[in-house]
Amino acid sequence: MTDNVDRGKAPNIRDVARLAGVSHQTVSRVLNDHPSIRESTKQRVLDVMNELQYRPNRAARALVTSRSRTLGVLASQRSQYGPSSIIQSIESAAQDAGYLVSTANITSTDEASIITALDHLNTQGIEGLVIIAPQVRVFRAISNLDLRVPFITMNTSEGNDDHVIAVDQVAGARLATRHLIERGHRNIYHLAGPQDWIEAEARMRGFLEEMNAQDVPTTAPILGDWSAEFGYYAGRELMRVRDFTAIFSSNDQMALGLMHAIRDAGQDVPHDVSIVGFDDIPEAAHFWPPLTTVRQDFPELGRRCVAQLLGTMGDSAAEYTHRIQPELIVRASTGPPSF
Repeated sequence: MTDNVDRGKAPNIRDVARLAGVSHQTVSRVLNDHPSIRESTKQRVLDVMNELQYRPNRAARALVTSRSRTLGVLASQRSQYGPSSIIQSIESAAQDAGYLVSTANITSTDEASIITALDHLNTQGIEGLVIIAPQVRVFRAISNLDLRVPFITMNTSEGNDDHVIAVDQVAGARLATRHLIERGHRNIYHLAGPQDWIEAEARMRGFLEEMNAQDVPTTAPILGDWSAEFGYYAGRELMRVRDFTAIFSSNDQMALGLMHAIRDAGQDVPHDVSIVGFDDIPEAAHFWPPLTTVRQDFPELGRRCVAQLLGTMGDSAAEYTHRIQPELIVRASTGPPSF
């Protein structure tokens, strides 16, 4: 059948129509899942598309249908595990719904850079937007802009904003802190994330709320930068003080650095110091000892986000909350205090 197709160029819609014995309008209706097409005709067209390895031109289809079937993602700091996992989950959920995802990464958080990134996405005719920019200053800049497409943010701040879908960071931090307290710890430090990050602030707040609720005295959290290197540096400094039995780290990478520093000081995890992380990165189960941490359900986050943008939740939308509950994963890095 493919002998009638010019092998020097990609097959087009008229090639498909000719070989399937239909008009190119019929092929277009198949592509757009038009209900008037008979099933036998639709299958014949699909078989030819498969044989020719025909891929429709999405830009051309957007001109005809006024739909790009593309969602946009505005992201910063995608090198971090959380943002990169969220993007991956959105891409997977969008693909399942027949959509593409176009991502614009902002390297600077000033308003001009954000506007440039949004303009780039808008030129692609995006039908919805997800904002994954965890710094406070980014959301302040975005709040001044007129976003003309449906949008969702991962902002974990207070409120019941219809535009927000996020994992409950405060609840996750309280789970981690409560776990240490229930193990008998009363001298607990918190290694927090960068001050400007919304999630870092929420996790710090959850730690302080749980310590206060359990009437456990607190010390000022230590502000980190998410890296294992900083965790190691902080751990070396803390081991000189040695007035604690447990540390809640705001992410798993810093927890890894802490565990390294504790072992370098000749101490043991969890016999001398218990450690809890946050995120449950794939490597966390293979730390030594395996890390107790808080898991975020990124696949569910992506699914809800795409469903909300596409309006496919239907009557079940009321069953959803905009706060996805995290889960404490207990492993071998936590135990009772030894003194």
